[in-house]
Amino acid sequence: MRLKDALRETIPADDLKLLNSGYTVIGDIAVIQISEPLQPFRHEIAEAICSANHAVRRVIQKRSKLEGEWRVAHLEHLVGEGSLTLHHEFGFTYRLDLAEVFFNPRLASERMRVAAEVRSGERVFIPFCGVGPFAVPAAAKGADVVGIELNPDACRWFIENIRLNRVADRVQIIRGDVRRLPLCSEGGFDRAIVPTPYGLDTCFPYCARMVRNGGTVHFYTFRTPEEIEGLTAHFRSEGYDVRSTRRCGNVAPGVSRWVFDLVKKPE
Repeated sequence: MRLKDALRETIPADDLKLLNSGYTVIGDIAVIQISEPLQPFRHEIAEAICSANHAVRRVIQKRSKLEGEWRVAHLEHLVGEGSLTLHHEFGFTYRLDLAEVFFNPRLASERMRVAAEVRSGERVFIPFCGVGPFAVPAAAKGADVVGIELNPDACRWFIENIRLNRVADRVQIIRGDVRRLPLCSEGGFDRAIVPTPYGLDTCFPYCARMVRNGGTVHFYTFRTPEEIEGLTAHFRSEGYDVRSTRRCGNVAPGVSRWVFDLVKKPE
């Protein structure tokens, strides 16, 4: 049964029109955002989600945007307690606490698309690596991965996840700000996967320098469709072959996450 149909007897019709039926499932937790007019019905909405989706045992409401240095939101528990969960994705397992780290399950297919390009023996550089959802599949393909992450809690879960997925021998974790760390093996990587947080596009030159000539950079950025042509031209003028450009989901009205698959040409 659709969520709105399940709530027709609970929420007045005019208010029900405001309900966004979408929610994100991470492990056994549904993460929702509810508009202010519907806040008096938030517990009923959460119970309806649990009834409609038997994989969901807890429901958490995100009460703020991603904030602070660690990019986490304030959470309100509506059904169940705790925010620690175990998330399964394409045969990989990730343990994480949503109160401590950011995790986007909607990029699962994109992570597998990039992992499919990785070859055994490659050296792969991943800044903003979080709890490891880009790093683990790359290491499982036989790559040697260096992950950079500033959030100490994310680093802790990253260490746990490379152990859970049995790739710890192929992953090095460095805690720090990618924009401030000394260059490590500049030009020594075959590939960079850069899931850039909103507003941090200035990290691109640093990350690109880590990749050898002929290597690949998967660069994620938040843009309007009107900006893509100009950004494509910019990358070409900087000496990159723009192999493909893909939209990876909307994040705000008119703004989407995009990925540029770039090949670094010899200078």
